Amino acid sequence: MKFGILVSEGPYTHQASDSAYQFTKAALEKGHEIFRVFFYHDGVNNATRLTTPPQDDRNIVNRWSKLAEQYNLDMVVCVAAAQRRGIVDEGEAKRNGKDATNLAPGFRISGLGQLIEAGIQSDRMVTFGD
Repeated sequence: MKFGILVSEGPYTHQASDSAYQFTKAALEKGHEIFRVFFYHDGVNNATRLTTPPQDDRNIVNRWSKLAEQYNLDMVVCVAAAQRRGIVDEGEAKRNGKDATNLAPGFRISGLGQLIEAGIQSDRMVTFGD
């Protein structure tokens, strides 16, 4: 089965991000396909490389980055939600006159069209949060 994943909660606010990660990992390990993971609303906070949890806590951002690398996942961050929360890649930083970037490895910034495409291309769209 081909899944689209929507994550709309931050990494340490609610259980949604942990649940999305665990579901995505389990689905991949069982041989299912993940068409795309889309991060929306506060879910875009899963994509900042500046997250620094205590050493004895899980690093959710790094988990997502490693999973993306291992399975070549397409992990998309909503551009409007990211801009509102100060998450930028090189292109957005340049376009908006910012002097730094903070997008974690494995993530990319794009628009809501990517969410619509995921819904069309996937057999099931699974939502975590809100």
